[in-house]
Amino acid sequence: MGKRGHCKEHLRQFSDYIDGELAPDICAQLEAHLQECRDCQVVMNTLQKTIDLYQVAEGEETLPEGVRSRLFARLQIAQSTGKKPGE
Repeated sequence: MGKRGHCKEHLRQFSDYIDGELAPDICAQLEAHLQECRDCQVVMNTLQKTIDLYQVAEGEETLPEGVRSRLFARLQIAQSTGKKPGE
């Protein structure tokens, strides 16, 4: 199987790995893959940082209502048109 096939399988395991829910042998396989695959390292690091930021922000105050409503309005426009914000 090509490299991409293995990456695709490992990507499905990242959340469980971070949550500590994988069997030790699967963890070892995933860690070995991460040692060799720069693309998967980037994805794993990004996922971990996203989780860390969410956990830190969870206890903080919410956005002011004006900012919050503008953000959600902008996101809704982006979702309904299929365009990224700013396009």
